[in-house]
Amino acid sequence: MNTDNVKSQMRKGILEYCILLILNNEPAYAPDIIRILQEAKLIVVEGTLYPLLTRLKNMELLSYQWIESTQGPPRKYYKLTDAGLSFLKDLETAWQEITETINHLKIYNKQ
Repeated sequence: MNTDNVKSQMRKGILEYCILLILNNEPAYAPDIIRILQEAKLIVVEGTLYPLLTRLKNMELLSYQWIESTQGPPRKYYKLTDAGLSFLKDLETAWQEITETINHLKIYNKQ
């Protein structure tokens, strides 16, 4: 079995959560979101990020604001909505539950 495929699927599964975590701190420009994800070793390209941001916006979890830039055209900054913040809290609970399950299974296998 190829672990690369499994790792890719796991990354896709947590990508929304990671984006919401980034935007929980402050509004962000899409290239900044990509940079932060790459710094965290979660490789994402624009072709993956932009459709996901659009989907999250359409779900009303994100909104955006155009902000003038000194280095070119205005930039679209994404931020969490109240619904997005609530969804993020639900995901944090789910992540905690998953982490506890995995840790339990790791301990179980050592016995």
